[in-house]
Amino acid sequence: MIRTRSMLYPVLLALAGACGGGGGGSSPAPGGRPEPASSEQTLTDLFNLTQLYQRMGRLAGGNPLPFVGSFAFFAGRGDSTIALLSVSLDNRAISFQRAGRDFTARYRVEVGFQKAGALPLRYAREEGVTVTTFQETQRADETILFQQAFLLPAGEYTASIVVRDPGGGTFSRAEAPIQIPGFPAGSFTAPVVVYQASPRPDLWTEPNAVLNPRGTVAHGGDSLTVLIEAYGLTAPTKVPFSLRDAQDKQLISRDLEFEGGKAVESRIVQLAPDAPSLGQLTVTVGQGAEQKRTIALVSFSRTWVLTNYDNLIDLLRYFGYEDRLSQLKKAPPEERAQLWRKFWVDTDPIPNTPENEALEQYFTRVAIANERFREEGASQGWKSDRGEVLITLGPPDQEIETPPGTDNRYVQWTYSEYRAVLTFQGQLGFSRLRLTPNSRSEFAQVRQIARQRLQNR
Repeated sequence: MIRTRSMLYPVLLALAGACGGGGGGSSPAPGGRPEPASSEQTLTDLFNLTQLYQRMGRLAGGNPLPFVGSFAFFAGRGDSTIALLSVSLDNRAISFQRAGRDFTARYRVEVGFQKAGALPLRYAREEGVTVTTFQETQRADETILFQQAFLLPAGEYTASIVVRDPGGGTFSRAEAPIQIPGFPAGSFTAPVVVYQASPRPDLWTEPNAVLNPRGTVAHGGDSLTVLIEAYGLTAPTKVPFSLRDAQDKQLISRDLEFEGGKAVESRIVQLAPDAPSLGQLTVTVGQGAEQKRTIALVSFSRTWVLTNYDNLIDLLRYFGYEDRLSQLKKAPPEERAQLWRKFWVDTDPIPNTPENEALEQYFTRVAIANERFREEGASQGWKSDRGEVLITLGPPDQEIETPPGTDNRYVQWTYSEYRAVLTFQGQLGFSRLRLTPNSRSEFAQVRQIARQRLQNR
């Protein structure tokens, strides 16, 4: 499968002219997030990513068209500020149509800024996406990245983002107050989590950075990359830089050295894939009243937010590779990142893409099963018999259920590929359905075939 990302680089839009100098400042500090204590807590975050990213200070929209947006602020020309917006969404959120041999879709992003006593500022842009296979239209990872720069006066605003799917007629909206800072001489930006960046030569040039709007990196796989800019330093200057985990333990502390004598200087800090600990991270630059911080997250996957090692192993109970998972479970903490990375690589069916398609498909099925069979065991639908089968084999080719009102309830799933018919049985008044003994035995055989195919990819 070919990874398709729509990289929409910034085009500076002057929505307002220069204004009087503003003080320093940054967006309101996001709230903290504790380490999950159980697999069910992990599932809460896994299936409610909108709330998770909102707690991290992002502008996140929920169903039916989930997205995550974030702003980064840089000094612009004169005394204006560049507000660089990045919005991420995935292919499965928008409606694709067949176009010859390809599949195409369109999405529209609408951005608004409201400042007290001023007219609202509005901007909209519509973009297209083309993929080559139907499977790509169902991808749940960050496949679309929209980016736009705005030139604005410093001050307090209410920012709104609306993402629309013209083909499906759906949309989602997020709104939050933001503080757009000014950057007088001697100031610097908050840490900006990026996928890639390079220094810019002057304040008239747009930031050459691709933001990571979710601020999430994969443990043992991605590097956590952070961009910091400083402005108008008159002499060589050292700016404190630190990284703390969710328990406020200091992981990194160093000084960023700036030469001074330039209108703008950039420093790009790149941390090794297994250096940050799992969970929420606080990245800080400066000290005292000038201190600025950003929240990032280290997960076992960029797509699914999994930050507890034991819970991750529990969630993989239907994935297969029992011996490997047992090895992961018994591994001491200092070996886990390396072993997890090897497991990720060894189970990746398409090594030339950044993601592990088998794991992404697996967790997508977990999410679907947990939602669809929620009535079977109080929010643990993924642990039900139907959840186990759906996660292992995918959705059935045919589903038949007995009509309502009968004393015994039967549901029959047909899998043509495996020539299997699996029957679930339950009593009236009891919502939980279980595989019949014969179907449990048949499922065990089919499951072995499915796992062999997965491991032989």
